[in-house]
Amino acid sequence: MIRVCLVEDQTLVRQGIQTLLGLVDDIKVVAEAQNGDEALTIIPQMKPDVVLLDMYLPKRSGLEVLRSLRDADALPPTLVLTTFDDDHLVIDALRAGAKGFLLKDVSLDQLTTAIRTLARGGMLVQPIVSERVSQGTDRPQYDFPSSLSPEPLTGRELEILRLMARGHSNREIADALAITEGTVKNYVSGILAKLGVRDRIRAVLKALEAGVL
Repeated sequence: MIRVCLVEDQTLVRQGIQTLLGLVDDIKVVAEAQNGDEALTIIPQMKPDVVLLDMYLPKRSGLEVLRSLRDADALPPTLVLTTFDDDHLVIDALRAGAKGFLLKDVSLDQLTTAIRTLARGGMLVQPIVSERVSQGTDRPQYDFPSSLSPEPLTGRELEILRLMARGHSNREIADALAITEGTVKNYVSGILAKLGVRDRIRAVLKALEAGVL
């Protein structure tokens, strides 16, 4: 059973998500918070497997929640629930430790898939939001310690990077491309090295910055 903490200040939205997740056998909402202060109290207490976090919260923003939990080494895998107007905030949230983000109008299947992806240690960057971030006229700049012009990725590396951005594990990527898991790991290591980053989230963000996703 995947234990979820739902952090959302709008009662109707919060109750709606809880009701929908109640229809799923392997996911259970074990805690709720209506503002940032409640989230900082309840998340370390309940230690959920996944947190669903709104960014616009009373008392303390979702971004502040992420940073506080990260600094306290108490941040579970966190999925940011966002809107079309949150592109810059989404990037800040990922840099603060979130493992992915979804638009609030996703289907139940998309939401449960995202929760399961994070619960097993994956990440998820919803393609439609990624496209907005990468193609926006006011593209945000990321200050990760990496080269300004990353080494070009091969076609296969780009293919794997896109699958990484969708939350697929090494095993799933291997199955999709009919290669071994060890080969995928080698490709992932090469992608991180070329982009000059240390993990998958930063690889995706650097690829967005460079306009290759």
